[in-house]
Amino acid sequence: MRRLPALFVILLLAIAAAGCGYSLQPEGGGRFSDPSIRIDLPPFLNDSTEPDAGAHIAAKLREELRLRGFQGSFGRPGADFLLEGKVRGIREEVFSKASDRFALENRLTLVVDIRIVEIRGGAPIWKGAGLSETASYYSGTDAQYTEANRRAAFEETVRRLVVRMAQTIRLIL
Repeated sequence: MRRLPALFVILLLAIAAAGCGYSLQPEGGGRFSDPSIRIDLPPFLNDSTEPDAGAHIAAKLREELRLRGFQGSFGRPGADFLLEGKVRGIREEVFSKASDRFALENRLTLVVDIRIVEIRGGAPIWKGAGLSETASYYSGTDAQYTEANRRAAFEETVRRLVVRMAQTIRLIL
């Protein structure tokens, strides 16, 4: 018998919420999900020691934007927005050492600048300077082991940065 008043209260709250003008709608909207939008997203400039860093980040950012629901297209001709960036650098620091003073764990930090410009007005919409992410990796006496771990740390920092950038771009557009 106690359930009946509780169900009545829940039903009353649901009706009141519906009467306030709120409704459930799919997330997103605006220009981000508009299929006619075109973004020029060239490879990022690269001031790092990683040869493919700029192109790799731009490619991953395109993928992440698609995963987040971007319905438009990428390309320079007829672009509505220019999304450009620069890999400012990759820092590596020894985080811990073994008893024989060789590095055991290293930290890789990736630093990127990005900006979005609306081509019609020429005004920047968003600028992110010095965005950075850090990941640790283990090193050893085997150079291949160390380089494979370093590349995995680089991939992880790229993934984290790209997710942050895509989330912001989705909010802006």
